Amino acid sequence: MPNKMKRGTILIADDDEGDRFLVEKAMRASGVENEVRFLGNGQELIDHLNDNLKLTHPDDSPDLPCLILLDLNMPRLDGREVLKIIKSHSRLREIPVVILTNSDSPEDILGSYQEGANSFFTKPLDYLDLVRLMGLLKNYWFQSAKLPYQQPR
Repeated sequence: MPNKMKRGTILIADDDEGDRFLVEKAMRASGVENEVRFLGNGQELIDHLNDNLKLTHPDDSPDLPCLILLDLNMPRLDGREVLKIIKSHSRLREIPVVILTNSDSPEDILGSYQEGANSFFTKPLDYLDLVRLMGLLKNYWFQSAKLPYQQPR
């Protein structure tokens, strides 16, 4: 059966330029073909989402991402606050939010799930492990799960 990967934009909020580079490289190496947009902090992510909602006519579907990868520790507005905002917003709460962070603290893991995170992953230190993780995300979110905001090929 041919691979019919679902299309849609992936938003990634991460303030570390090196991590952004490696995540995008690992995504491509694992076969993720979706458009990827990086935002340097949580405030940029919230502004981007709000801008997309404002540009949409009330009868139209907003141009929302099919998945958000969210770092917890960022300047201006950290991932914890961003997660609370997204999951409390009536038009954003359906977007799957995957925490991808350097933290492995039990408090961050539990707190993320309590605030509505759909998954929590600690960023692997090894690039090949990151490629494997991106492959797992691709297989789950784009080949198995049904997503509310996706654009079929």
